[in-house]
Amino acid sequence: MAAMLGVGIYFLRKNEGTEDYYVGGRNMGSGHIGLSVVATDVGGGFSIGLGGLGFVMGISGSWMLFTGLIGAWLAAVFLIPVVKQNKAFAHFYTLPQIFGHFYNGKVAILAAIISAIGYTGFTSSQILAGAKLASGTIPGLDVTTALICMGVLAVIYTVMGGIKAVIYTDTIQWIILMGGLIFIGIPISYHAVGGYDVIRSTLPASFFSLGNIRWQDLVNWGVTIIPIWFVGMTLYQRIFACKDEKTAKKAWFIAGLFEWPIMAFMGVALGLIARVAAEQGMFVSLGVDGIAGADPETGLPMLLSKVLPVGLMGLMLSAYFSAILSTADSCLMAASGNIMSDLLQRYIPAQKSEQYFLRLSQLVTLVVGALALLLASYMTQVLDLMLYSYAFMVSGLFVPIIAALFFGKTNATAAFSAMLVGGMVTVLLTLGGWRLPLDLDANIFGISASFITFIGISGLKTTNLKSLH
Repeated sequence: MAAMLGVGIYFLRKNEGTEDYYVGGRNMGSGHIGLSVVATDVGGGFSIGLGGLGFVMGISGSWMLFTGLIGAWLAAVFLIPVVKQNKAFAHFYTLPQIFGHFYNGKVAILAAIISAIGYTGFTSSQILAGAKLASGTIPGLDVTTALICMGVLAVIYTVMGGIKAVIYTDTIQWIILMGGLIFIGIPISYHAVGGYDVIRSTLPASFFSLGNIRWQDLVNWGVTIIPIWFVGMTLYQRIFACKDEKTAKKAWFIAGLFEWPIMAFMGVALGLIARVAAEQGMFVSLGVDGIAGADPETGLPMLLSKVLPVGLMGLMLSAYFSAILSTADSCLMAASGNIMSDLLQRYIPAQKSEQYFLRLSQLVTLVVGALALLLASYMTQVLDLMLYSYAFMVSGLFVPIIAALFFGKTNATAAFSAMLVGGMVTVLLTLGGWRLPLDLDANIFGISASFITFIGISGLKTTNLKSLH
C-alpha cells in the first residue's frame, strides 16, 4: 500500500497538465502498457472467476481467457492502426470523443454517460470485492474498515498520479500477482493436496481435457469479452497513451499472451486443486463438507486460507489485492475521463490554464472515487444495476463504433438509436431472468438488436434520399 501511494506522489510532482494526467503524455512504452492492459482486463474478478471455472470444469475453463487473447490481437491488427493513423484523434483523451467526431455531440454525450456510469459501478464492485476478501481472511477486520482501507488507497494514488500512476502501479501489481501464483499459491497448494497422482485419481478425466465445454459457453464468452476490446474506455486511454502505433500493437500482443495461456492456465489450475481439496474434506472446518455446499468461486480463497502459513498468506492476499486494485484504478480513471473530457469541459472557457484543468481533473477523480466508495458502503444493491450499465455499454456502443471506424457509416440518428436499443435489450433480458434460446447470453441479443436498428435506420435514410432525388 505504501508503494502504491509512493508512485502516486511521484507522478503528482511530474504531471504538468491533462495530457499527462489522462494519456501519460502520449509517450508510454509497450512493456508497461501491455502489463497495465492485462492487469486491468483480468483483475480481481477474472482471477477469482477463473478459480471458480477450474473448480467446476477443470482446465477447459481456460478457454474463457482465450477470448481475451483473440480480442487483444484483433484490436492490435485492426483497431490500433485505425486509431493511431487518424490525425483527428491525436489530441483525444476518451472514446466518446471519437463518437463525437464521427456522429455528433448528442451521441458523444450519451456514450459518455453510459461509460461513466458503467465504470463508476465497476470501481465500486472491485473495491467491495477487495474488502470482502480482506474481511474474510483477516480475523477481526470488518467489511466497512476494509472497504475504507482499499477504497481510500485506490482513490488517493489515482487522484494524485493520474494514468501514469495507474499504469506503473498496474505493472507492479501484476508482477506481485504473477509472483504470488507462481512461487506461493500453486506449488504450496499442489503439495498440500498430495501432488499429481492424487489429483488425477480424485477428479474425473474430463477435468484434464480442453474439450469439457459446451459450444454455448464458447460463443457467450466470445460475444461478451471480444467486443470489450473495441469499446473499453480504459483501453482507448492506453492506445492514446502509447507513443506510436508500433508500441501500441506490441503492448496488445504482450497483453494477449499474458491472458492466454499464462494467466488462464494458472487460474484454472488453482481452482482445480481447490476442487481436490474440497473432495478430500479439507474445508469441513470452514462449514463446507465436500463439494455439495461449496460456492465454486470461494473454493480458491478457502484453499489458500487452509494451506498457507502466516506470512505467505499475507503475500498471497497482496497478490489478489493487487489484481483488484489494478482494475479499480483503471475504471476510476475511465469514469473521471468521461465526466471531465466529455461532459464538463464543454462548459469551461478554453483560455483556462493547464494547471487549472489538471486540478479540476484531480477533483473530478476524487468525487467519482468518493461516489464509488459510497455506493459500495451503503448501496451495495445498486452494484448489480451498475453492472447492467456495463452490459448496456458493450451492447450499445459496439455496433456504432465498428460502423464508423471500419465502414464509414456515420448516421447519427442510427447510432443514437442503436445505442439505446442494444443496451436496453440486454438489460431487460438480464433483469427478466428468462431462459434465453439455446442458453445464449443476453449480450448476443442486445448486439443483434443494435445491429438491426443501426442498419435499418441507415438504410431507411438512404432510401428516403434516393426517393427524394
